[in-house]
Amino acid sequence: MLEFIRIFFINSVFGTFQIANLIMIAIGCVFIWLAVTKDYEPLLLVPIGFGMLVGNIPFTEGMGIGYREENSVLNILYHGVRYGWFPPLIFMGIGAMTDFSALLSNPKLLFLGAAAQAGIFLTLLGALFLDFTPAQAGAIGIIGGADGPTAIFLSSKLAPDLLGAIAVSAYSYMALVPVIQPPIMRLLTTKEERLIRMKPPRQVTKREKVLFPVIGFIASAFIVPGSLNLLGMLFFGNLLKESGVTERLANTARTVLIDSVTILLGFSVGVSTEAQSFLKGDSIKIFALGALSFMIATACGVLFARFMNLFLKGDNRLNPLIGAAGVSAVPDSARVVHQVGQEHDKSNFLLMHAMGPNVAGVIGSAIAAGVLWSVLAK
Repeated sequence: MLEFIRIFFINSVFGTFQIANLIMIAIGCVFIWLAVTKDYEPLLLVPIGFGMLVGNIPFTEGMGIGYREENSVLNILYHGVRYGWFPPLIFMGIGAMTDFSALLSNPKLLFLGAAAQAGIFLTLLGALFLDFTPAQAGAIGIIGGADGPTAIFLSSKLAPDLLGAIAVSAYSYMALVPVIQPPIMRLLTTKEERLIRMKPPRQVTKREKVLFPVIGFIASAFIVPGSLNLLGMLFFGNLLKESGVTERLANTARTVLIDSVTILLGFSVGVSTEAQSFLKGDSIKIFALGALSFMIATACGVLFARFMNLFLKGDNRLNPLIGAAGVSAVPDSARVVHQVGQEHDKSNFLLMHAMGPNVAGVIGSAIAAGVLWSVLAK
């Protein structure tokens, strides 16, 4: 009986639990708390947070439980993260939800989405300085795009050993958009600039909406074939929405499909954050670089909008706040832009204008990922 109790204790949580596991469980609880009490990206933080709890309960190797153990339930679910299956499916759902009218009505807003991607490449240089390999640096830099699925997709290709830290970092900063972006926006703009009213966007025709995903995909795929998986699914989902003849498919993509994949993706990412492999010096560096990347991307979008205003006159001028929406945290960064604008003028509605660079940022981050993949892949 004593031997039975001894073996049971050794194989139980009590016999293998470490302080590091407790730290990760506490972080998971913080994620859940932020989602429930602050409403910070609850669809992402709740699955990730609970996944952290599951991933940090120790168990005896060989029981077929952990995400690293072949053919375990968690291992099978994690395949969607490890091999990049989940991100393109999420992009299809995003495409089926996205209205590109704001961008089509004012195409120059595409430049703001492109400018915000500067954070990706500047952070790549910072990661190289901290002795990460070029492939790892590329995967870390993509956090600046504030696009969780893209970060997961690229890190699964370039730096699978850093996937957990990069994914958690990307989604953490996406959730903190309302905290991180407003101070930067206020610092880099004057009160007069924040009061600029933009002219209402023109009405976009159905023909334009249908042609855009077809032309947009062909153009981007020819230029950057590495973005084919992500942008192909994004534009396909958008065509389902805009064609008007596949409403059932579009509705499935933007509801049941994306919700199901989001649950599995978030939970799998959380499970992969076991303390023994997650709590390392590299993870701390990645979180620091991720914050820097996101702040640089926000600043570049705002500053480039101010630069564009040097060449624009009258009601063609841009409210520089919308440049912050060039990161691809859709639609949260566009909402933050609107809220900051409303602090100074309650009648100035920037949401639709901000959606232009916001959806351009989605395209831009996917193209940046394609470029990095094609250049840095072994």
